[in-house]
Amino acid sequence: MYLEHLSLTDFRSYAQVDLKLGPGVTVLVGANGIGKTNLMEAIGYLASLSSHRVSTDGPLLRFGTERALIRAKLVRGEQSTVIELEINAGRANRGRINRGNPVRARDLLGICQTVLFAPEDLALVKGDPSNRRRFLDELLVSLVPRHAATRSDYDRVLKQRNALLKSARAGKFSASHEATLEVWDQHMARAGAELLHARLELVERLRPHLDSAYAKLTDGSKTAGAVYRSTIQGVLDDDGGPAERPDDHSPAPSASVEDLRLLSVEQLTERYVQAFAASRRRELERGISLVGPHRDELELVLGEAPAKGYASHGETWSMCLALRLASYYVMLDDTRTGGTAPILILDDVFAELDVQRRRKLAAIVAGAEQVLVTAAVDADIPEELAGRRVTVVPGGIDGEG
Repeated sequence: MYLEHLSLTDFRSYAQVDLKLGPGVTVLVGANGIGKTNLMEAIGYLASLSSHRVSTDGPLLRFGTERALIRAKLVRGEQSTVIELEINAGRANRGRINRGNPVRARDLLGICQTVLFAPEDLALVKGDPSNRRRFLDELLVSLVPRHAATRSDYDRVLKQRNALLKSARAGKFSASHEATLEVWDQHMARAGAELLHARLELVERLRPHLDSAYAKLTDGSKTAGAVYRSTIQGVLDDDGGPAERPDDHSPAPSASVEDLRLLSVEQLTERYVQAFAASRRRELERGISLVGPHRDELELVLGEAPAKGYASHGETWSMCLALRLASYYVMLDDTRTGGTAPILILDDVFAELDVQRRRKLAAIVAGAEQVLVTAAVDADIPEELAGRRVTVVPGGIDGEG
């Protein structure tokens, strides 16, 4: 897949801009703060319905406007598809496919697939677990768009269950609330099991690619790995029943990640129901759900130590890049069964890397169907990424070569 044309209206700093693209490498060059990242952000937003820079849609609208429009023409083999996404202030976003009738924004997921590298990726290693959960879920939705509904359903049930637990903490909990909580336990157990099952499968697919990509980016002296830590493991013992815990701080025996991976959605649902029962007192005391995918962790491991807190700055960058490359390879695996090779976006990444890592990363990605790179100066771009150059100026595009 490659992006042939991008048009933005009232998106970020652009009142209107049109960018023609093609397969191979395209480098967008321009001074910092000029708007290069805004273009890449728009492409990434089409793919994931989220920004790698902000958590809400408000900043995506040009100041003083009520809506922004992203339009893209994508080419896959002999087929082209035009998708449009309208980002609205205060109401639901809407999409169009091939200028058809308006559809939900979520219906666009899976049409445009990207892997985006950015300086913000350092948070994948150095940040809190929510960054790594988001990484997994965005990749999951890219591969299987229906999991957007899985995550949405889980978030909705979690919000309702937390509201009930909060009212209990405020002293408004009654016997009837207990019955209601048991109903929400069932809903959350099912939604959580579906999400957990999908994440565990994805981590298994990522692991070999993560280690391989890290070896290619470094001297290969350390292995890179990932371990999924489920909150079920801290509550249930090896037999799936409530763990005996002398106090709330002692670790409980737990089922291994491999055991959880082998369980069906139905079996994981039952595990969650048991875990909620085992955690009931603590959850009522704290007024919040303590068990579920929303509190799970993807632990990144370098050698024998966790990457977070132990990796050097260079190792941290290599791990971040390896995670994104692993995503790319997982998507490529899908092309063998009808998937699409994703667009690679490297947004101002080379300025953050030493010369060795620049050249190694460039050599790895150079053969992708489409690579979009942004840089402040040409000197930041390795020779391996020789390709078309586009000059970005305030408010638009100045020249192409």
